[in-house]
Amino acid sequence: MGQRMNRLASQGDDPETNPGEEKEAASEAVTQSGRARPQRLRLYGAMLAALIVIGAGGWWLWQQFTHVFVTDARVAADIVAVSSRVPGWVTDVGVIAGDSVHKGDVLVRIDDRESRLRAQELDAQLAGIARRREEIEARIVLTDHQTQSRITARQAAVRAAEAALAAAKAQRNLAKTENDRAEKLAPGGAITRAYLDQTRAALETARQQVLSAQADLENARAAVVEAEAARKELAVLQRQLAELGPEEQRLRAQRERAALDLEDRTILMPFDGVVDQTFIDEGEYVTPGQRLLMIHDPDRVRVEANIKETEIRFFRPGKTVTITVDALPGRRFEGTVTRIGQAATSEFALLPNPNPSGNFTKITQRLPIRIAVQQEGGELKPGMMVEVEATTGD
Repeated sequence: MGQRMNRLASQGDDPETNPGEEKEAASEAVTQSGRARPQRLRLYGAMLAALIVIGAGGWWLWQQFTHVFVTDARVAADIVAVSSRVPGWVTDVGVIAGDSVHKGDVLVRIDDRESRLRAQELDAQLAGIARRREEIEARIVLTDHQTQSRITARQAAVRAAEAALAAAKAQRNLAKTENDRAEKLAPGGAITRAYLDQTRAALETARQQVLSAQADLENARAAVVEAEAARKELAVLQRQLAELGPEEQRLRAQRERAALDLEDRTILMPFDGVVDQTFIDEGEYVTPGQRLLMIHDPDRVRVEANIKETEIRFFRPGKTVTITVDALPGRRFEGTVTRIGQAATSEFALLPNPNPSGNFTKITQRLPIRIAVQQEGGELKPGMMVEVEATTGD
């Protein structure tokens, strides 16, 4: 290129130089300059790319030394399986998978006709118990009044019989005195034979009256005993009244069981949450314990991960970590380590490895951790894959 420029210069100094040759030389010079410019641009681009690669590599190395990354973490939640406690035909399914449901909303209704009839039957029996109690209590009051008045009357009759007996005895004593005097005077002729016979008859009559009064007294006393025996019917009525208590308690227990059975036929949402999946449709017959729906609370989701035992020291309870979600690129969530497992996951393997042969290959074990994370709008859903990033420093 320098030789061509020198030649052009020499030709410019020569007055005899051909103008066509000058134009050709200038065009060649421009072409060579245009070729050099892309070469410089490629050189600058290569240098910039090298700087970017070096910077990115340095950033990556710095991240590897100052951060711990867990790529196999997942979003988890307490998924509740809603089951039926009673058998019956499903009459209504009020939700489908994906619905947001408030606490107390109806999820499933099961046929409750038989339960309602059973509850009404027990209500009628309890009402009958109340009527029987009122009847027995009325009989107790009536029997009490009747027997008490009868006893009072019989006791009065006993007192009257006792008084009559006392009068009869006094009359008998008087007749005996008169008769004794007549018996003494009769041999001397002081009294007539007819008068003696009268005193004797009067004495016998008085004796018979005493016997009659004694019999009346015994009858009166027997009547008192009979009246008192009739009063013992009160005790029988009291026992019948007492027996109504356990029977009523048994019926009330059955009524509460029937009410519980009736209540269980309307399955309500236990908390504010979402429906994950439904397993039944209207018209199906369900049995006790059968799973009907799966629900969870989106405000109580968490992140669970299995951390290498060599890195578990960087995940202390209370440690703040950064969470990225595969489904939400560019979003970063902040979480807090709340719990660290007390045993490695290998301890719960279905087929434990007792290593009877003596051959040993050391494998880094993993410990489960739980991370609390706050979210809005239910963006994090159970089962989503997430990545956890924690710093190695305090």
